[in-house]
Amino acid sequence: MKWLRNSIEVFIYELKCALLDEGVVVFFVIVPLLYPVLYAYLYSNENVREVATLAIDNCNTQLSREFLRRADATGDIEIVGHCAEMEEAKELINQHQAYCIIYIPKDFEKNIVEFRQSTVELYADMGSIMYYKGVLSGCTEVSLDMNNEIKAQRLPGATEEQISTFQYPIKYEYVPLTNTQSGFATFIIPGVLMMIIQQTMILGVGMMAGEEREKNRRHEAQPHIIGKNPVEMLFGKASAIFLIYVLVATYVACIVPVLFNLAHIWHWQTLLAFMLPYVLSCTFFSIIISAFAHDRESFIIMFVFVSIPLLFASGISWPGSNVPTFWKGFSWLFPSTFGVNGFVRISEMGATLNDVQHELSALWIQIVAYGIIAYLVCKRTYGKHLWE
Repeated sequence: MKWLRNSIEVFIYELKCALLDEGVVVFFVIVPLLYPVLYAYLYSNENVREVATLAIDNCNTQLSREFLRRADATGDIEIVGHCAEMEEAKELINQHQAYCIIYIPKDFEKNIVEFRQSTVELYADMGSIMYYKGVLSGCTEVSLDMNNEIKAQRLPGATEEQISTFQYPIKYEYVPLTNTQSGFATFIIPGVLMMIIQQTMILGVGMMAGEEREKNRRHEAQPHIIGKNPVEMLFGKASAIFLIYVLVATYVACIVPVLFNLAHIWHWQTLLAFMLPYVLSCTFFSIIISAFAHDRESFIIMFVFVSIPLLFASGISWPGSNVPTFWKGFSWLFPSTFGVNGFVRISEMGATLNDVQHELSALWIQIVAYGIIAYLVCKRTYGKHLWE
């Protein structure tokens, strides 16, 4: 079968180009190998613990000291010093000797004794929102516990059952189902893994396309093109990229979560049925985008910065329902939008294919649409060399 032989010839040529070009190897192999490990390692602690915190206790009563003692006893807060005034604490914050301030006003206990609401103020170095999150959660936990105890003290003669009912009129229990530690790595890394697959593929394929165009301008012969039709060119090129990224996706989606103990409660059949169309959709999409590559370097500058905006637009770090309609529609052009959401549900929530039917259907639609467009790109790119 001539078309198969021609496709295999293109496949072998593209595979050699990908694996023998140092720049392409960086994007196809080195970055997918190292970036997931780097990200997962940096965030492996999941949460910021024992945040260095300063205390300003203008009340200086038994109740205010008890609040600070309990705050210091939590796993999120470590009170490293007491300051007499705010300016002193600010100076220590500026010197990075601490990152948060707990300020207890002078009338803290007086307001409680007189049945008025009291306040505790929290100030944080917002250079890292994780500091703020840790200290806020610790102070909130302490305030809720002390609130319940103060309520109980105002029910003299009440039974334990009456006190419990008064403290908790509606009983609740917080049980996180997937991200049990409310950790940052479990929250963000799965989405980043899918972005790495798409973005490294786009950059690597773009570099290969830029190299081809530079050879054309130098009038260097490219014998693998001669006598091939657009379908054979597309099939051979896509097969080479797809083969490489099947291996990359296996490492990124299966091995990295296990190595760093990230949530991975997927069933392998479900993950396989989802990842194959995701990688194929990214393959056709990258071939289309490579049409804009006029040389090796400019393409990297054009597309390397879009990873973070696409991660935001996917709805993983910001609720998708609150993303403006235009940007939500724009994000649907990228396979990563559906890949990120589907992978998170499968990996962290144990979703089945029925649960990710929307994402899966969108990926298959992209495969058909982008496959047709990729064919037209190949026809336009190699048109003057075809059937020579």
